[in-house]
Amino acid sequence: MISACAVIVAGGKGERMNSDIRKQYLLLGNLPILSHTLLAFDSCPLVNRIYLVVPEIDFEFCRNHILAPIHLTSEIELVSGGKERQDSVYNGLKAITDKNDIVVIHDGVRPFVTPKLIEDCINGAAKDGGCILGVPAVDTLKNVGKDGYILNTMQRRDAWLAQTPQAFQYSLIKEAHDHAMAEGLRGTDDASLVEYLEKSVRMIPGSPYNIKITNQEDMVIARAIFIIIKGQEWT
Repeated sequence: MISACAVIVAGGKGERMNSDIRKQYLLLGNLPILSHTLLAFDSCPLVNRIYLVVPEIDFEFCRNHILAPIHLTSEIELVSGGKERQDSVYNGLKAITDKNDIVVIHDGVRPFVTPKLIEDCINGAAKDGGCILGVPAVDTLKNVGKDGYILNTMQRRDAWLAQTPQAFQYSLIKEAHDHAMAEGLRGTDDASLVEYLEKSVRMIPGSPYNIKITNQEDMVIARAIFIIIKGQEWT
């Protein structure tokens, strides 16, 4: 059976949320956003350990207010976050003890991911080395210059919007982050760092509900999604 560990990154300051509370700790229903995310991973049978990457000053808060109320069965290790997301993921990777695991990396503020999507991503990585979730672009894509004028219309049929989770064989994603660190490369996601190695990453369908909550408008949408799915099993 495939064995996987999860690196959940929740180190954001929430500046775009315009809130005194970090966005990952805001309530969605009766639980913080981050707690919902952790419950989804805890419900995935392939995940045996979770590395939760948060600011070190928040460790006690997370133990008392994020972890204690939800009684997870998976082993949890708190890891200190870095200056930026890429640094936080790297800290999570360095904390992993079982180098044979598939590593599945996820944004803590994507609470609507399902155990099935997580499992599909892990299985894809076990087969192909790297596998991420995404959704096909549905709007027309425009390439716009710095002056605000359209340069050209991009082909939509091959364009996908990347999501997390993103899963990789440990040796591949660790090599990608090591390489990025040595060369001073910054990526918009973990798959892009693997692409710098000229290695292939598979894309599989995610969900339009698997949104990343970064601002107040996202929170309005998240509450609407939560109302729709409340009382239903997430599949």
